[in-house]
Amino acid sequence: MRITYNHEYPRRVRLAAIGCGGHALRNIFPTYQFAPVDLAAVCDLDRERAEACARLFGAGAVYADYREMLERERPEAVVIVTNYDENGRPRYPGIAIDALRAGAHAWIEKPPAASVAEVEAMIAASDETARFVGVGFKKMFFPANVKAKEIITRPEFGAVSTITARYPQSLPPEADRSDSRRMCGFLDHIVHPYSVLRYLGGPIESLQVERSRINGASFTHIRFVSGAVGSLHLAHGQSGMSPLERTEIIGDSANVVVDNNVRVTYYRRGGAEGGYGRAGTFFGSDDAAPLHWEPEFSLGQLYNKGLFLLGYAPEIRYFCECVLENRAPEVGSLADARELLRVFEAYQQRPDGERVVIAR
Repeated sequence: MRITYNHEYPRRVRLAAIGCGGHALRNIFPTYQFAPVDLAAVCDLDRERAEACARLFGAGAVYADYREMLERERPEAVVIVTNYDENGRPRYPGIAIDALRAGAHAWIEKPPAASVAEVEAMIAASDETARFVGVGFKKMFFPANVKAKEIITRPEFGAVSTITARYPQSLPPEADRSDSRRMCGFLDHIVHPYSVLRYLGGPIESLQVERSRINGASFTHIRFVSGAVGSLHLAHGQSGMSPLERTEIIGDSANVVVDNNVRVTYYRRGGAEGGYGRAGTFFGSDDAAPLHWEPEFSLGQLYNKGLFLLGYAPEIRYFCECVLENRAPEVGSLADARELLRVFEAYQQRPDGERVVIAR
C-alpha cells in the first residue's frame, strides 16, 4: 500500500476537531498528515489546550464551545474525542447528533455510547440528516487484523469454524453491573476484542458468559450468525509483561494466528510427510509451509509507526475518504456500534450462565 500525504491530495475535507486532550494530541491529530484533512478549527473546554493544539497542528480557529464552532465554521466533518460524564457515560451521542444536524459528518472515538438506545438515536439522526457517523473501532484497522481478514476470506482457507480471542480485562460482579460508573472501565475496553471478533467473524448471534469468582476473569462462549462458534477469554490476572492479545481463526485444515497485534502466522494445509508412525521429519513440503509476517523496526517506514500499527492513521484516512466520496462507512459503522452495545447490555443486564440472543 502506497500512502498519500496530506498535501498530495487534490481535495481535502474541511474538518473541525472537538476535544484536544492527551489521547487526541498523541494519537489522532498526528494522523492528519496522512489523510485528506484541512483542519479548519479545534475546540476544547480548556481554551488554552485548544490553542496549543491549534499552534501545533495548524488549525485556522479556536473555540471553547463546540456549538458555536459548528455554527460559525460549518465544517464538512468533525472528529470528536471527548471523555465520560460524571455518571461514567460517553459524551459522544449528544455531540454527534448536534454535528449531524449542523450538516457535518462525524467520527467519534470509542466507546460510542452507553446503551443501544443512544446508538439508535444517532442512527435516526443520521437517517434524518443524510450525514453519517464513523466510530473509532481501531482494531478493525490494525494491519495485522486486516491481513488475517484477507487470508480467511480466501477460498483455500475454507469456511471459518471457530475463532478464539484473549484480552486482559476483568468483568465486575453482577451486583455492580447496573452502576454505569463501575462498568465504565469494562465498557471502555470491551470494545477492542469484540470489534475484532465482529470484524473477523461477522454478526454475533448469541453469547453466554462464565465469570471467575477469584478475580473477575471470564470466558464468553459465542455463536456467530454464520454458524461459526468462538470464545473470548478476558484474561484478567495475566502478567503485565505478557503480550496483551492473541487471536486465532480456524478454517478447513488451515488456521491464522495474530499475536500481540503485530505478528501474523498463516498455517496452510499440510503436515509432516510419511504418515503417522512413519514421518521422520517435522518438515512438510515448502508449498504447505507456514507463512509468517512481522514488522521490522530499523527503518523509518510508516508501517512500523504506532499510528499505523495501532490503526489510528488507517481509520482516520478511511473516514475522510468516505466523506470525500459521500459514502457511509462499512467498517466502524453505527451498525457495528449497535451490535457492540447489545453485547455490552448482555453483560450488564443478564445473569452469568444464561445464553443471550444478540442478533435481531
